Amino acid sequence: MSGADGNSQDQAFWHIKTLEQMSAEEWESLCDGCARCCLLKLEDMDTENLYFTSVHCKLLDLEQCRCTHYPQRSRLVPDCVTLTPQNLASLSWMPSTCAYRLLAEGKPLPDWHPLISGDPDSVHEAGISIRSYAVDETLVPADSVQEFIIDWLK
Repeated sequence: MSGADGNSQDQAFWHIKTLEQMSAEEWESLCDGCARCCLLKLEDMDTENLYFTSVHCKLLDLEQCRCTHYPQRSRLVPDCVTLTPQNLASLSWMPSTCAYRLLAEGKPLPDWHPLISGDPDSVHEAGISIRSYAVDETLVPADSVQEFIIDWLK
């Protein structure tokens, strides 16, 4: 099978490089566009359990499942996490389907990943993205976010 870069999958950059060795362009291309990391999360202060909601960040373009202000996201949304090879291991909340997490755990990319399929819509067609159900945070009162807790992660 060929990847989107035209190389055979065995020679694809994610097979021959570690996350730390990847160029910025390679690193960014690992994002499958599911936008699960853009969902608001709530933490129970007593148990430290983390809960995902179906409410997405105000900066997300839900149709594209991409941030509308990606370079400025951490400034505009201070609790937005900039994923790096150095902090990946500490982010246990990353979805089990996330390419960064999969590669860090020594697992292969799934067939629906755009780097494998060559199709950026394959993540949506596989039902992995949040496109079909997420709600913009600007439409949800802050004291109601807990009503949107979902249970699909891990």
